[in-house]
Amino acid sequence: MTTRIKINRVKNALDRVDYPLDRETAAAEFDDVTLILADGEANLGELIANCDRAEFDSADDLDTELNNVMPIEAVGEPGQSEGDA
Repeated sequence: MTTRIKINRVKNALDRVDYPLDRETAAAEFDDVTLILADGEANLGELIANCDRAEFDSADDLDTELNNVMPIEAVGEPGQSEGDA
């Protein structure tokens, strides 16, 4: 069964596993989690698989890495930034 969580709750999900954790194990652990984004959805396991780091020392490490691979649809209006006038 797929678990669906909002993107602002991803850290809570990451806190539920033991660390250190390698990327492949983390991706498999969260393969059944769908993130609900501001505009669409993404599979958490696939996002983790796309991270550059091979191992995560903590949930904070993994959360930081996820921020680097989140699609543009993750937060707010696509293509906009706070710096745009």
